[in-house]
Amino acid sequence: MPQTLFLKPFVSVPLHNWRKSNVHTNCIDANIKMQRKMEVVCMGMLSPRKFLRKRKKVEVFKDAADEIDQKNWRRLMNEIEETGSAVAVLRRERMKNQEIPKDLVLGTLVRFKQLKKWKLVGEILEWLRTQSWWNFSEMDFLMLITAYGKTGDFNRAEKVLSLLNKKGYPPSVISHTALMEAYGKGGRYNNAEAIFRRMKSSGPEPSALTYQIILKIFVEGCKFNEAEEIFETLLNGKNPPLKPDQRMFHMMIYMYKKAGSYEKARRLFAVMAERGVLQSTVTYNSLMSFETNYKEVSKIYDQMQRAGLKPDVVSYASLISAYGKARREEEALAVFEEMLDAGVRPTHKAYNILLDAFSISGMVEQARTVFKSMRRDRYTPDICSYTTMLSAYVNASDMEGAEKFFTRLKQDGLKPNAITYGTLIKGYARTNDIEKMMEKYEELKVNGVKLNQKILTTIMDAYGRNRDFGSAVDWYKEMEACGLPPDQKAKNILLSLAKTEDEQIEANQLVGLVDRKSIEQRVNGVTSYDDDDSDDEDEDEDGGLSDNEFVPPSNANSQEENYDEQRQIGDNQESLEALHLLKIC
Repeated sequence: MPQTLFLKPFVSVPLHNWRKSNVHTNCIDANIKMQRKMEVVCMGMLSPRKFLRKRKKVEVFKDAADEIDQKNWRRLMNEIEETGSAVAVLRRERMKNQEIPKDLVLGTLVRFKQLKKWKLVGEILEWLRTQSWWNFSEMDFLMLITAYGKTGDFNRAEKVLSLLNKKGYPPSVISHTALMEAYGKGGRYNNAEAIFRRMKSSGPEPSALTYQIILKIFVEGCKFNEAEEIFETLLNGKNPPLKPDQRMFHMMIYMYKKAGSYEKARRLFAVMAERGVLQSTVTYNSLMSFETNYKEVSKIYDQMQRAGLKPDVVSYASLISAYGKARREEEALAVFEEMLDAGVRPTHKAYNILLDAFSISGMVEQARTVFKSMRRDRYTPDICSYTTMLSAYVNASDMEGAEKFFTRLKQDGLKPNAITYGTLIKGYARTNDIEKMMEKYEELKVNGVKLNQKILTTIMDAYGRNRDFGSAVDWYKEMEACGLPPDQKAKNILLSLAKTEDEQIEANQLVGLVDRKSIEQRVNGVTSYDDDDSDDEDEDEDGGLSDNEFVPPSNANSQEENYDEQRQIGDNQESLEALHLLKIC
């Protein structure tokens, strides 16, 4: 399908003798045309793509014996994957054929290692260790401890290392790195660090992979200072054992993003080029991941293409997400089309991000088309997909459609979670349908769904906007009773709901502004509340106020609008970060 070019509707400057109604009519016509264009392009998503065409594999065998061996191996692999247990299948095969060819076992191990199915690798090796017909070598021990390292099973990794020592094998960087990784994946960050320090002081000398893994462990454990110290030693230290490679740079850029040190991340990106370290698509994805402005994300995306790098699914998903948050649905869809035309297969998460882009603006038809396209591309929509689609109806103020889709969600065998119920509750709160809102709240409790703070804040806000400040206060107190201490956003909303002098004093006392002078100043319309950190805080994802920013009662309406913008988009952002981290590692 040829790439679609999006053009903004052009409306010429009206002449002085034109009536205002004519200008208004022309604008409406332009919007209608653009809407139709969006529908046509969106439906184009349903056209078949190259990566979906089934290709018949042509298998070539050396001879008849090779064909039998290959088919037997493939059958064995399928049985193991279907049952989920390698040992049961291998035992059955052993009983049936008396012996299993060593090449078949070795091929199975190598294939599961390539697929990163480390649990099966460990299971097979543990079984082989008990078999007299298999000579369990040092390499087998090293692969076994590596498997335990990848799964975070540090207890078994310790036992394997002890066995290696008893059998007289020399200390190996592979075994020590594997044990270090096992501690890291098991959450024993101090133990992992101790192994690394011991390797540096008494050997075996850490390899590049060891440094990559310890940096990852420190970043996952939020030990940013330790990670920075090690990286700085490699980068600028005297006689460093090795130079930091691309993966180490990527992990550090990701760490700075996680820590909110965006300037340091940008500087490190520049250092990468200065030191001659090859920058890849993953490098640019790292930069895109912590930009919130769609213009900045687009610039990095263009810069990546000018560098001759091909965007991957994470690149496209980042750009789609940025356009979606900025309510630029045309560009979001254009990028998605570009991704499909480039032959990049969208992931489940990429579909959810595009779905969210249309959902934010309440574009139900476009969201439905994306939802259908997921099934066409052999992805089963999950609860996040259904909830995002539900949100499209809510944002379009179509509560009847939302209820029908909610029924379909349950009929399709999915269990609504707190975000799903919260989306419906938010929709009824917007339409001031308190009765239906409370009906969904009671249904949530009956079904044993765990409450979250956003739901209680929404209900509190709804009662307050219906001139029932007393009930709003009760719901504010309910948060604390449920073990959900009100966050700054909930406090801001309660303050914005207070209209009378008594209500303002009570609200101030509840949120902790108990200083008499500050209360009197607020009652008189003067705000003395000042958060020293507010200037350093980024804006909300939807362009609203930061959680630490104070909202006076005079801004009650804008606060309500800002709160209404808060959605479950955070889930998609977390998914995007997880997708990107997989690429780094």
